[in-house]
Amino acid sequence: MSVQADTVIQFSGLKSGFYEFGFDLGKEFFERFENDDLRDGNVHFEVHLERKERLLLFNISFDGFVMTQCDRCLGDLSVSVTGKHLLTVRIHDNETSDNEDVVILPEKAISIDLAQFFYEYVVIALPMQHVHPDDEHGIPTCDPSMLRFLSHHDEPSDHDESAPDPRLAKLLDLK
Repeated sequence: MSVQADTVIQFSGLKSGFYEFGFDLGKEFFERFENDDLRDGNVHFEVHLERKERLLLFNISFDGFVMTQCDRCLGDLSVSVTGKHLLTVRIHDNETSDNEDVVILPEKAISIDLAQFFYEYVVIALPMQHVHPDDEHGIPTCDPSMLRFLSHHDEPSDHDESAPDPRLAKLLDLK
């Protein structure tokens, strides 16, 4: 299996059978998508292709890390990503598909660029919340100065939130 930097697979010259491709994607790849949440990374993709006459079956697996921003302290955070996906590509001029895992290519197509699929698979693999982990004592490993700033602003204020808003009281009088 050869490792490629480009995410295009040319299938026009491939006979029916099984093929393997490897892709190592880093900072340049993630910069193409202009997403502030994913600025850098190093993710290895393995693609197992089963080529049939009018059908391409891609078994895609990946493993690596991406750099994102911590939701708590806004510092850089390395997040591990891993996953497996099946992508089906049909080669047909008069067919459509509503299934996001089935792609239809025209008869004249000679290659497919997997970049958008790779990117979406990585985004799906990210956890909902990006936060530095706590250490063995349960203390957050976030930027200490940011944690101090946040704790200062989390203190209760003098404003009594249980008191009704005077604007709302006027509306209640309209009943």
